[in-house]
Parts: sequence; C-alpha cells; structure tokens
Amino acid sequence: MQDVKQEAMDTADDAGNTTQPAEHVTQDLQNLQSPNGATASEPQKPQSEWDLSLASLRAEPVDPEGWNKLVRLAEDSGDITRIKEAYDGLLAVYPNSVTAQIAYVNHFINPGQYQFAEELFKRFLLVSPHIDLWRVYLSYVRSRINSSPQARENVRKAFEFALNHIGHDKEAGDIWVDYIRFIQQGETPTTRDEQTKMDQLRKVYQRAVQIPLDNVEQLWQEYERFENGLNHVLAKKFMAEFSPAHVQARSVLRQLQKHIGAIYPKTSSPSLPIWLPHRPKFDAADRALVGAWKGYLRWEESNPLELEDKDKAVLASRIRGVYRKALVRMRYFSEIWYMAYVWTAASSTQAQALKLLKDGIAANPTSFVLNFAYAEALELEGAGSFPAVHELYTTFLATLRKDLEQREEALINASADLSGSQDTSGIPDASQASLQMPNGFNAHVADEKNPLRKDFNERRREYGVVWIMYMRFARRAEGTKAGRDAFAKARVDKLVPWQVWEAAAHTEYHSGRDANIATRIFQKGQEMFRNEAEFVVRYLSFLLSINDEKNAGALFSEVSKTFPPDQARPIWERWARHQYQYGDLATALAIEKNMAEVYPKDYPIKRFAQRHIYDGSDAIAARDLGFAYARQQTQPQNQNQNQNHSQSQSQSQGHSQNREIGRQETNQSLKRGASPERDNGYKRRDRDEPGYKRGRGASPASRDGRRRYDSPHGSNAAVAGSAAGWNDRDGGPGPNRGNKWGAPPPAPVQNPEDRVQVPNVLSWFVGALPPASSFDGPVFRTDDLMQVFRNAVIPSATGPPRIRSPPPPPRGQSGGGRPPPDYGPYQGPGGGRRGGRY
Repeated sequence: MQDVKQEAMDTADDAGNTTQPAEHVTQDLQNLQSPNGATASEPQKPQSEWDLSLASLRAEPVDPEGWNKLVRLAEDSGDITRIKEAYDGLLAVYPNSVTAQIAYVNHFINPGQYQFAEELFKRFLLVSPHIDLWRVYLSYVRSRINSSPQARENVRKAFEFALNHIGHDKEAGDIWVDYIRFIQQGETPTTRDEQTKMDQLRKVYQRAVQIPLDNVEQLWQEYERFENGLNHVLAKKFMAEFSPAHVQARSVLRQLQKHIGAIYPKTSSPSLPIWLPHRPKFDAADRALVGAWKGYLRWEESNPLELEDKDKAVLASRIRGVYRKALVRMRYFSEIWYMAYVWTAASSTQAQALKLLKDGIAANPTSFVLNFAYAEALELEGAGSFPAVHELYTTFLATLRKDLEQREEALINASADLSGSQDTSGIPDASQASLQMPNGFNAHVADEKNPLRKDFNERRREYGVVWIMYMRFARRAEGTKAGRDAFAKARVDKLVPWQVWEAAAHTEYHSGRDANIATRIFQKGQEMFRNEAEFVVRYLSFLLSINDEKNAGALFSEVSKTFPPDQARPIWERWARHQYQYGDLATALAIEKNMAEVYPKDYPIKRFAQRHIYDGSDAIAARDLGFAYARQQTQPQNQNQNQNHSQSQSQSQGHSQNREIGRQETNQSLKRGASPERDNGYKRRDRDEPGYKRGRGASPASRDGRRRYDSPHGSNAAVAGSAAGWNDRDGGPGPNRGNKWGAPPPAPVQNPEDRVQVPNVLSWFVGALPPASSFDGPVFRTDDLMQVFRNAVIPSATGPPRIRSPPPPPRGQSGGGRPPPDYGPYQGPGGGRRGGRY
C-alpha cells in the first residue's frame, strides 16, 4: 500500500487541475460501440436488455437514468466483466462521479482483488475533490496494517497525503479527528517518543483549528484542553496566537454554510442511486444554481480566510479543490469551466490551463466560449500551435454543422406536416441562385409563427460567427492568403449566412485596403442572397461609404423594384437618407415623390421632417408636433410609478437576501405603495402603455379616422432618430381634442398579429366611455378592492336591504380634497351621494 501512495504522489504534478480520468479510460466508451466478439458473419440474436441499454447510450451518452440502469443490470448479473465495462463507460462520460467511483472500488476491496482496487485508487484519488472517496481510501489503508512501527508510519503518511489534498474541505473534520486519535493511540516507550507525540498533536491541532471545518469549535476546545494539560503558561501563549485565525475560521464557516446551502439545493424528486449531472435547460432553477456557484467561487477567490502571502499554496489548494467540485456538479455549464480556466491561467501553469479547456470542450463540444478561448490560447503560443487551431475550428464547425443539419431536417419535416403544399426543399446549396429564407417584416412574422424557424435562423447566424472568427484568426496569424483560403472554404458551405460574406468584404477593404476585391465579394454575395433585404442594405451602405455612388445608384435601381414594398423600405430609407444629406434638393424631392407612390400611406410631413433630421435629432417632431412636451408630461407619472415599484422591490429583496445566496428575488413584498403595478397581466391600461391616451368624445371615432392613423406595415425603425416617435404618430390616434395639454401623445406600438377583433357593439360601448385620463379620483389597491368584493354581503331578493355606509361628516370651507370612497353596496343610478360613475 505504501507503493500505491508513493506512486500516486509521484504523479500528482502531472495530474494538475484535470477532471478527467486516466487516458486509457477515455477509450472505454468507444469500446461500447460494438458488442464484444461480434462479427458480421454471425446470425443476429435477440437483443437483451443489456444490449438495448448499450445501444441507447451509444446514441445519447449523456443520460443519467440510462447509466444507472446499465450499472444496475451489470451488478444484478454478477459478471465482473460487465461491472467493469459499465463503470468504466460511465466514468468516461462523467469523470469524478464520486458515487460511481466508490461503488466501483467497493467491488474489489476484498482479498484476492486488492491489486485492482489499488489501481482504481491511483486513477481516482488525485483528481477527486470528494471527501467520501478519501474516507474509503483511508479505511482501506488502515484495514491492511498490523501493529508494527513501519505499518503505523505508512498510515500516518496516508493521513498526511489525504489531508494535504482535501483537509481544507469543511466536511473533512472527521478525518482530522481520526488523525488526532490515531496519533494519541501511538505507543511512546521513551520520554523522547512522548515529546515527539505531543509535538505532532500540537501541529495537527494548530492546522485544524484555522480551517472552517464543521467541527472546528469542538477541535478548538480539545486543543485548549490539550495545551492546558501540558503547560498553562504555554497554553495562554498558543491560545492568544491562534485565537484570531480560529475566530476568522468560525466566521467564514457561517458564510460557507450559506453558500453550500445554495449550491446543493434540496429537491423533492427522488434521486438516482448514482448522482450524475444533467445538461442545462437554463430555466429559473438552472440560472439560480449557476448564480449560486459563481457567487461561491468568487467568494472563495476573495480569500475570506485572509491568508497571508506565505500561505499562498494553501489558498491555491483550497480554491483548486472548490473548482474541481464545481466542474463535477456543473459539468455541462461552460461558464463555470471558463471561470476555472481564467483562475488556473492566473495562478498555475499554462499547460494546466489548456488541459482544463480541452477537458471542458470534451464535455461541451458546442461551447462557443470554451472553443474560442482555447483557440486564442493556442494562437498566443506561436506558430507551432497554428495547426492545432485549424483543427480546433474544423472540428467545432463540423459539430455545429451536424447539429444545424438536424435542425434543418426537423424544420422541413415540421413544415411538411403543417402544409404539404409549402416549399419544404430547405436551404439550397451554394450553386443555387438564392437562399429561400424569410426576411424583413415577413421574416419577423414567420419567426413568431414558427419557433423552429426562429431557432434555426439564430443558430445559423451563430454558425456564421464561427466562420468569421476562423477567417480572422487565419488572416492575423498566417497572412492574407490564409484568410482568403478560410473564406474559400466558407463559400462552399450551404449553411453559411450572408454575414460571412459581409465580414470577408469588410476585411479585404479595411485590412487589405482593396475596395475592388471587397466590392466583388459583395457582388458574389448578392447573387446568393438576393432575397435578403438586409444584405442588400449592407451592400448599399458599403458602396456609399467608399463614395461609389455610381454603383450604389445602379444597385438601388436594380433591387428597389425586386422586393415587395414592406421589405424594400429599409433600402429606400437608406438611399433617401444619403441623398437628403449629400444630394441636391431636386434629387431629394424626386426620391420623395417616388416613395410617395410606393408608400401612399406615409404622411407628407413625416417625409419632410426626415429630410431635416441629423444625428437622431428631429426638431420638427419634438417641437412643432409636440412629442417633446408629451414626453415631459409622462415623465413625472412614470417616475412616481418606478419609485413605488423600486421601493416595493427593495423591501422584498431585503428580506430574502440573507436567507438564500445566488437566488434571484422574484416575489414582491405584500406592503406596497398606494398605487402599485401588478404583474399579473391585468394592469391599468393608462399605466401599461407608454405616453398619454388621447381624450375621446362621447361617440367612437369613425372608421376612416382610425384608418388615417394606422401605421403602414412598412414603417422602418432604422430611419434616423425619431423613428419611434413617427411610428407612434402614424399608429396613434387623431388630433388630441380631449387633452388639456394640447399635445398629440404617442400611441403604443402594437404587433398586428396581437390585435383582437372586437364586436361592433363593444367598440361602440368602449368609445362611449370617458377616457381614463379624465378620472381624478382615488386609485384603489386592487387586492384591497377584491377583498371587499369577497366579503361583501349580497342581499337576496326577499331579504332586507343592507344599510349603506353613512355619509362622511361635512367639511369646512377651508378643507380641500376629495371625500373618502364609499365601500357600501351599489344602489343603482342616482343612488349614491354624488352623480356620475360614483
């Protein structure tokens, strides 16, 4: 056993911060790809439950329930070969799963199989941050010793070996106690041996009482009795020397317990025999868990024990152990891996940091942050690592491409199921004329209707980002030719979005100072993406930026008529803005005339004002049309509402902050302001929508009047600065006849898909109601009002009527204000003390 421990210690430096098992273990999962000894010539046999489980895990290795089932089948069979195969495969997918490691080792802690158990300890111990496995190791060592001095020395070294690795863990208190008891039980035939024993105990006590262990107070009391039993004078000296560190450890322990409670939340669902991490869903629970871990890791990095520079190694060991635990529990959260990499790169060797990134990518092959970080780290190592960067990007792109193709197939199948007549040919290859992808306003509507399409488009753009990063690396690391070679590879990829072409063109222009090559790239891109209005706008903007007005004008003339008006508006607006700014007035008026023919619903004053906008400043809309004054009037009300909301939220957060760390507060305090905003979907309309509501007359507005201010579908928010104000004006009501401020307020932007058809009789009724702005009475708390309704006694048709609440006492002439509200039952029209609605 001494040889086992010594060999493990000799390989400690090579293990570093890795969370992976030994190299040969990583092949175990691949060994599951085919049944042992199977050949093509053998007749197929009915598959057993074991074979079916293996097949399922080959298709999806990250399956906690599947691996638990496979382990159970192996253990039920009693076949030691299957047991090894199951556990090795599981630990290849989930390295450092302590439950699996302990269960695996326990199969071989018996006479005749000690050698294999020791091999497992060699594989697991140095990379395992878990106390339970080290307890098993120490129990194994102590079970195989005799009473000889050499055997006791081996046990002592095993304790030191364990405590040097995991003695800083708060759950290691029982191991410290066992070590102390072991030393106390040692025989001391001579006085010198007795003195040596006391010195050993003192050193162990002094190390333990400075660590935030669960039983640190018990250890301090034992240490105090120990010193007092030897020498009262020295006891006072030692107590005074170590008391500050002990007090700090106790304080840190209380904080640590709060963090531990947040990162190991209790779940109501039954746990599997072997706990294994899951892929993130990024729901509220996952986000809270990630926040808790990040807070805990940053707290540990802040050196809460206030260790001095001479104890940097102790601090590093403590933080390293915490990160190892985090990577086991949060294996599929890339952000935690990146935090571990950043800390390791700053506090350890670059080789260990790169090994950490490599392991993280093995667990999260589609992680952008880990692949990009690894590529940059390799690039910084110099030309010798450039081939590895090319291989990294090639592998990363292949992984993303496979996932994207699967999503494309799912999108095609879903489209075919919805309508057999729809075009489900997917995305054509690069040789076809264009990519049939929705764009502009229609793309937004299509995305809202089809979540699969929206997800596919987003992931396709992200796929393009990886190509752009690859091209950028190749150019800056190996020169212009290498960058162009990378772009040449991207051109033949059918899934590459238009952003890659734009990036390549801008790179040629800004890095190579060659506008001709950049223009040719845009021209080729237009052949592939001629149905992408946004790409055309970028192309047009580029030509204008290099003062190539001739080609820009030709491009505009060519494409402005190929798109439907709602999709062509950004192109028209971009060309118009350029002519407004740098062209002559006759040209600007001619463009305005053409736009009036294409967009007849646009107001002349809107187009006129856009000719006089600069840097987002629209003085006509702000001053002549009153938008600035309307905004000024809405600001005090919004500020009051935000203040009440902030006060309510801060009260609720104050109550919960000390209870749970890492959890975001979502419940508001029951004590709220006088006019709270409820977040249940039933807000007051005049508070939920921005701006002022216009006053309406006794009858609803005419249909023609409403149509006059309907926003055209093609309104574009990209138009300079005041586009939002103009959209409000286009989509808002008519002149403000009932607003005492006399300013036309903006109306909220509404998605046409969200509009609800209201029956005519309801439209008339709503139009006849007085506007919300005319109400100047008290605003009731909704929950109080509902409570009144719940407790109201409704008289029956034959029972005596309920006596209404008495009127308030008369007020003096000097007392202003409104009378308090009457909460009595409604008495019918004219039954109240005042006319009107109340």
